[in-house]
Amino acid sequence: QVQLVESGGGLVQAGGSLRLSCAASGRTFTGYRMGWFRQAPGKERELAATINWSIGTTYYADSVKGRFTISRDNAKNTVYLQMNSLKPEDTAVYYCNAEASVGPRYWGQGTQVTVSS
Repeated sequence: QVQLVESGGGLVQAGGSLRLSCAASGRTFTGYRMGWFRQAPGKERELAATINWSIGTTYYADSVKGRFTISRDNAKNTVYLQMNSLKPEDTAVYYCNAEASVGPRYWGQGTQVTVSS
């Protein structure tokens, strides 16, 4: 059974930093795209960043480009999201996601990030 477990959320002041972790288990993720999505109150879930588990290529939404960095540690089966220069508009529940070209999408339970002004 695939499990994605996020951690690292919390309350931080604007301009601060947080690092989110996503511990993945239950299968091998070779060829998967691992991603971080976020959902603010009253808004739709949106993509923040992705990384290819095998080759490490990354993608960032314009709203986080230059401030967030996604990475993975294959040995630990963990994906990270380093978030710097946080803004109040980054406040959201952040979800870890795993998906391949075919098959189901997997989601974690989410971790709350709150940025105070």
